[in-house]
Amino acid sequence: MSKIQLDAERLARYMAQQEISDVIYRYCRGIDRLDWDLVRSCYHADGTDDHGDFRGSVDEFLAYIQQGLPRFQSTQHFVGNVLVELNGERARAESYLVAYHRLPASSTKPLRDYTVGLRYVDDFERRNREWRIAARVCAFDWSRIDPVAPGGWVPDERATVGRRDRSDAVFAPSLVGWNA
Repeated sequence: MSKIQLDAERLARYMAQQEISDVIYRYCRGIDRLDWDLVRSCYHADGTDDHGDFRGSVDEFLAYIQQGLPRFQSTQHFVGNVLVELNGERARAESYLVAYHRLPASSTKPLRDYTVGLRYVDDFERRNREWRIAARVCAFDWSRIDPVAPGGWVPDERATVGRRDRSDAVFAPSLVGWNA
């Protein structure tokens, strides 16, 4: 095999790994911004998801998260290590995450943070030149719930605050003059 062929194979592998990582990042944005179409776009139409207390098709998963996620004031999924192992038009990706969830105060509980350490174990398939999740299993490693201590930092009224919809700063057509 020539050096050019080896370089082309290496480049194709890196491109596939990056494309798969981008799907994982888009999924997290979709979850945190409650953008159901973006979440759906990360899965093949026949994809499946196992989130521990939920197991089913991508459509069933979307119905499940549309019911559960709005109860949080905010969420933030932070992706750490991502290891992609390619096998032709298939791949296994293991992604380490810390998922932060802000729970509102209730009549019996204070404002609190629910934090989960987990891994997404994803089987990806490349169909029609596009990598998407064929099957996902969430492997939960740890969790904790902490009350939010009073006196924490509160953003200035002029600050841009994250939004859980398409009015978030990430969807602005241009940041020039944003929130001016």
